[in-house]
Amino acid sequence: MAGETRLDEESLTPLYQQVMEEIKRGIESGAYPTGDKIPSEVELSEMYSVSRITVRRAVEELVGEGLLTKRQGKGTYVNQRRLQRKITQESDVQSFSDSCRANGFVPGAHVIERELVPANHEFQEFFGMSPEDNLVHIRRVRTADGVPIMLETNYYPYDRFAFLLEEDLEDKSVFDVIEQRLGSRPEGSDPTTIEIVLATSSTAEPLGVRVGEPLFFENTHLRDSEGNPMLVGHQYIVGSRYVFTI
Repeated sequence: MAGETRLDEESLTPLYQQVMEEIKRGIESGAYPTGDKIPSEVELSEMYSVSRITVRRAVEELVGEGLLTKRQGKGTYVNQRRLQRKITQESDVQSFSDSCRANGFVPGAHVIERELVPANHEFQEFFGMSPEDNLVHIRRVRTADGVPIMLETNYYPYDRFAFLLEEDLEDKSVFDVIEQRLGSRPEGSDPTTIEIVLATSSTAEPLGVRVGEPLFFENTHLRDSEGNPMLVGHQYIVGSRYVFTI
C-alpha cells in the first residue's frame, strides 16, 4: 500500500485529479498490482487528507478510464493494463501475428470454439458451395502481450481445411499452420468492409471490455495466390487498441 501523501492544496490542479495521479502512480509502480484491491474510500481519504467525496470522484474517473473496476460489496480492483500504443495493420492479408510482431508485441491466441456449420448464402457465393456443404468455424481470442485485441471468427471450407478441427491452434498463426500443411497462405482479398458496432455480452466478455463499447467489425474474404477462396473472417476488434492503415 502506498504511504501517506500530502497533496498540494495551493495547486491549480483539483484535489481529485491529484488523488487520481497518485493512484495511477501506485498502479504503475506495482504498489497496486493487477487484480488487487486498492484501499477503501476511508483509507484513501485518510491517506491523502481529503474528503471521501473527493476520493469517490477520483475513483469513479479511474473506473471510467478503465483502470479500475468496482465490485459490489467487495471493493475496487486494478484492471489489467491496456496497451500503451495501438497495433497497426498494414494490409488486408497481414496476419494478426505479423501485425503484432511488426509493432513490437508478442502475439497470442486462445481457442474458444470450433465446430462444423452449414454454409449460408454469403459462404455459398464466395466458396462456390451448396447449402449441404459444411464449413469449419473457429473462434479465438487474439492477444498482444496478453491483452485481448480481437475476437477472431473464421470460416473455412471443410473439404480443404478439416485438419483445423484437430490442429493445435493455441498461440499460433492460422496462416502459418495452413502454409505448413498446404503450402499456401492468404495473399489477396475481395473487398473488405470495416464498420463500427457496439460490444454485446457475447463479444464484450472474451475481449475484456464493457457491453456497449465501440468495436471494429471487419468482414473479409481471403484467397490464396491462385485466386482460390480460403476463408471468410468476421472479426471484432477493440478500437482503442488497433489501427488500420488504408
